[in-house]
Order: sequence, then structure tokens, then C-alpha cells
Amino acid sequence: MTPLYTAKATADKGRKGRAVSDDGRLDVGLSTPKALGGDDGPGTNPEQLFAAGYAACFMSAMQLVSGQTGIKLPVEARVHAEVGIGPREAGGFGLAVTLTAELPGLAEQDARTLVNETEKVCPYSNATRGNVSTVLNVAG
Repeated sequence: MTPLYTAKATADKGRKGRAVSDDGRLDVGLSTPKALGGDDGPGTNPEQLFAAGYAACFMSAMQLVSGQTGIKLPVEARVHAEVGIGPREAGGFGLAVTLTAELPGLAEQDARTLVNETEKVCPYSNATRGNVSTVLNVAG
């Protein structure tokens, strides 16, 4: 694969630090949620950033697939992402993702087709397939 774009970011102090992109457009403080033993401070966390990125990427991929399939994407379409983190049986930690495509007014079969085809082309889905437990839902 030849990248068309490469994002660059640097983090310091892990979940209690800061993450900054090389162009300065992203500059966020990080905090650890209480559920992970942290103080639940005012910053975001890697799972929230991953959820936001995955939701945006999946939504963009769905726009592409909509054009390819002719299934009209509702104007009010949204993608909700939930990213869970927890210990794995094999050791270390793993992620679990639930994506819910909110597609009001779209017929159930068209919505399922759109989501399933999007899952095949979304870069985040391709990167996580086989490594991250992922559930795809459709909401009307």
C-alpha cells in the first residue's frame, strides 16, 4: 500500500499526559477513566479518540459505498461508535467495538447492505478485522 496521507501525532506521559498532532490541529489533554484506575480527570482518553476516529471513518466510507451502490444515504445518517477496553484471556488488553449506523427512513435490507459493504472498505474495519471484536448494528 502506498499511503495517500499520513497523520502524525506525539503523546507524552501516557494516559495522564497530552497528545498533539504535528500540525497542531489536535492538542488534547489525556486522563484515565475511573474504570481503569484513574482519576477521571478532564481530559479525553485513547478509547474516546479511537471511537471518534472510527465513527468518522466509517461514516465517510458509507458515503463512498452509497455512491457505488446507489443506496441513498439519509441526510440525518450518523455512526455511533463504542470502544471498550479490558483484559484478554491470553494476557494484555484488548478492544471491543460496537458500531451503530443510524439510517432513518432507509429500508432494513438497504441499510444492512450499506453497512455490510461499508465494513469491507472502511480502513479502520480493515485494520481491526480479526484483531478486535466488532459488532455492527443498524438503527432506523
